[in-house]
Parts: sequence; structure tokens; C-alpha cells
Amino acid sequence: MKKGVITVLSTLAGTMIGAGVVGKITGETISKEKGMSGKHLELFLMMNQWVKVKQEGKNLASYFEKYGYKKIAVYGMSYAGETLISELKETDITIAYGIDKNAASIYVDVDVLSMEDNLEPVDAVVVTAITFFDEIEEKLSEKMDCPIISLEDILYEV
Repeated sequence: MKKGVITVLSTLAGTMIGAGVVGKITGETISKEKGMSGKHLELFLMMNQWVKVKQEGKNLASYFEKYGYKKIAVYGMSYAGETLISELKETDITIAYGIDKNAASIYVDVDVLSMEDNLEPVDAVVVTAITFFDEIEEKLSEKMDCPIISLEDILYEV
């Protein structure tokens, strides 16, 4: 009889502990997923604005020409970074290099450096990782003496 009670209590205790762990993991997972969802929404809205800019017959090169930025670097070599490089390819704007935390594993049409590398002077750095712009701007400002601009800001100004 005692063995049966101990088994039931052990099972009950194990279930409660397991439920607590699952609840914690689920809460952490949900929080992470909400963050990713927000990030992807911001990127979607930025890319949607880019489509609108293109539908209006505009090109981002005009923004750089307006401010006299002839040689730029691009921070963030994912979809937006690659698209920016592609759009500026046949213009008078030179992409000196890309910057990305995963520089060693990225293959695009320009050299890609990490934030720790020696970053040569450019007229401006365009940050395509818009959800982390403030942190990236702070770090780049310590290394570079040029404007650091969010791609999102460019798209709404052009």
C-alpha cells in the first residue's frame, strides 16, 4: 500500500515539475518568437516601401547623389543588403565593402568584413539590419567618422 502511494506521489511530483519546465520553455520560446515576428514585420514593411519607391520610378542612387555620398559601406548582408548592392551596381555609387557579423560565411559581389576588422573610410554606412540600428550605429560610431544611415530612413526620404 505504501509503495502505491509513493508511486502516485512521485508521479504527481514529476508531472508538476515537468509542467513547470515546459511552461518555462514555452514562455521563453513564445517571447523569442514574438521578437522574431516583430523583426520580420519591420523588414516586410521596409521592403514594401522599397517596392513603392520602385513603382514610382525612383532609384536609391538619387539619395546618395543628393548628399554627395559616392563611396559607401553596407552593414547587413542578408536579403536587404544584397538587394541594395544589386540596385546600386550600375550607378555612380561605389560599394567599398559590406560589414556583417557572419562575414566569413557570406559570399556576395563585394568584400565582407566584420566589425572587428579595419574598416577603411567611406562617405557613409548604410545599415540594412534596421531592427538593430541603434546598437549597430553606436558600435560603428566608435570606429568610423561618417554618417551611419538606416536603409529604412533612406527609403522614406527618397
